[in-house]
Amino acid sequence: MRISECREEDVELLDQHLPFRGVAPHDGLRYAQQGEGDGTFLVAWEEGRPVAGCEVRWEGCAAPEVRAAHPVCPEVNGLGVWPGTARSQSIGAGLLREAERLATGRGCPDIGLGVEKNNPRASALYRRLGYLTSVPYLDCWSYDDGAGITHRVADARVFMVKPLPRAAGTV
Repeated sequence: MRISECREEDVELLDQHLPFRGVAPHDGLRYAQQGEGDGTFLVAWEEGRPVAGCEVRWEGCAAPEVRAAHPVCPEVNGLGVWPGTARSQSIGAGLLREAERLATGRGCPDIGLGVEKNNPRASALYRRLGYLTSVPYLDCWSYDDGAGITHRVADARVFMVKPLPRAAGTV
């Protein structure tokens, strides 16, 4: 497995291989945010094919409850592995380790992510990787499907945070 930052030429492959509720968010917001410096869009590759992705949002989680508790904590967002048969092969853990490495390099004291309350498997993985339960919140977002219909979603989540080691040369 190879993990890299998303490049412009990767977007078409991402749209083909990493579906998301009937739409592909890769070419829009996530890639644009990376271009603006607001995020880093990471992609995991196996045999030249994208199998997973996530975005590190350097400004942190948008939920007010999370911002109040963790105002300077970057957020890993949109972590997903496709197809489902590729799960439980340490791909998601590899993406998280790379996100943590990037955050440590920027001198961030911690990194966090939101997990749906009804996803005990993901919560268990994050706890094994050192993430601690912090703040419950409601993640509200929307997407447009292929027919042009906007779908609004509200997920009950818990924000989990992992303290990071200090980067070499930081005080």
